[in-house]
Amino acid sequence: MAEPAPFTAISAAPLELAVHVAAVSGPRAGAIATFLGTVRDHDPEVSGEVVALEYSAHPDAAAILARIAAQVAAADGVLGVAVSHRVGRLGVGEPAIVAAVATAHRALAFDVCRALVERVKAELPVWKREILVDGSHVWVGLGLAPADGPA
Repeated sequence: MAEPAPFTAISAAPLELAVHVAAVSGPRAGAIATFLGTVRDHDPEVSGEVVALEYSAHPDAAAILARIAAQVAAADGVLGVAVSHRVGRLGVGEPAIVAAVATAHRALAFDVCRALVERVKAELPVWKREILVDGSHVWVGLGLAPADGPA
């Protein structure tokens, strides 16, 4: 029996964990591991309180996310994969990335979910700008000075 195609999205709308869990649920799943990455109020690399993040995505980001999810879903024992990333302005506490992985047993579900999130963080062309409480901003992960970055 073929497993369902992975559920993926690059979205300006809020992400919901329940949607991702429903996308991977099924009678063969004995475990569903999830990850919810949220906006925090600080960055250890930057002095200043973070009040929001602004995410920008490359036009190919949706296709790249779908490819990553399909590759992860093809692994032995994986029954379902769902992963989404937000774009736009997010406040502290809002989900920026949501992932869910279904397998028959918990150890594999945890391992695959973590690997999925690590691949998305490493490969997905999404950039974030941290907005600080004083109104300044810092681009994260671009290797640019704070005053540089995409407009």
